[in-house]
Amino acid sequence: MIRTRPFALVLSVLAAVAAMAMPAAAQANGGDPFVVKSILPIEGTIRYGDWYWDESAAPASGKLVITVDLEARVISAFRDGHEIGTAVALLGTPAHPTPLGTFPILTKERDNVSEKYDNAPMPWTLRLTWEGVAIHGSPVLNGYASQGCVGVPDEFAAKLFAAAKRGDKVIITRGRMIGVGDKVM
Repeated sequence: MIRTRPFALVLSVLAAVAAMAMPAAAQANGGDPFVVKSILPIEGTIRYGDWYWDESAAPASGKLVITVDLEARVISAFRDGHEIGTAVALLGTPAHPTPLGTFPILTKERDNVSEKYDNAPMPWTLRLTWEGVAIHGSPVLNGYASQGCVGVPDEFAAKLFAAAKRGDKVIITRGRMIGVGDKVM
């Protein structure tokens, strides 16, 4: 299955307009770390298993916010408003949905194995709830689903794991679009 990046594509246009509209003083100071400033230049669609990571437009350090759009099945990582990574994600099923909301990363577990689901490997785990919802490495194939987690390709999960820290925010929405001047968080 092929997914477009509607969230990110809208953000690319809006980020450019927002940057033009941002006062010069705010631009000079880097502006708000939660206002989208740039997105990765990905053309067309991305498929299950695809991921992109490029930190060259972002500062070396800063606030990290991760967004997950359940409708688009896309996860994105933003550092100080610059998208540094994106991938197609596996999500929960109607019986085990991925929850909506804003979640802090509670723990990071490099070699996690699920105690709840038959010792399933969950490398590069970023735990979002104590009930078992997390972002973790997984084969991302069409027709697969999770038990409510956000599964991402292992290589992407490793990069996200390295960039994230406990307390960073993960925002899970269903098709939320951002308008000019809106904040990611």
